[in-house]
Amino acid sequence: MAALNDKRILFVCTANIDRSPTAETLLKGKEGFEVLSAGTWINAKRRISERLIDWADTIFVMEDNHKEDVIALNPESENKITVLGIPDIYLRDTPELVKKLKTKLIKYLDIKL
Repeated sequence: MAALNDKRILFVCTANIDRSPTAETLLKGKEGFEVLSAGTWINAKRRISERLIDWADTIFVMEDNHKEDVIALNPESENKITVLGIPDIYLRDTPELVKKLKTKLIKYLDIKL
């Protein structure tokens, strides 16, 4: 059970198969964070929704088009979205993807990954 002061992080990619679930795994179980992931594609494993957007304090999207999709669902969410700039060329949990995510996330989160 997450504490009331936990920061709620949502990771978004296209299909919620490779990039965003890998990012979710990196933060899952870290003290001070509640973490979920979602995809923008209609057949995504977990599809982005207004409810998920409202739930999140911070939304990390992998590419600019994901930011556009999130804003289309909730225009007021723009100020909590950060584009990580990670292209859809990585498979889930590969060392290259993990390294790239860690490098990007430590710039924004006060945490050691």
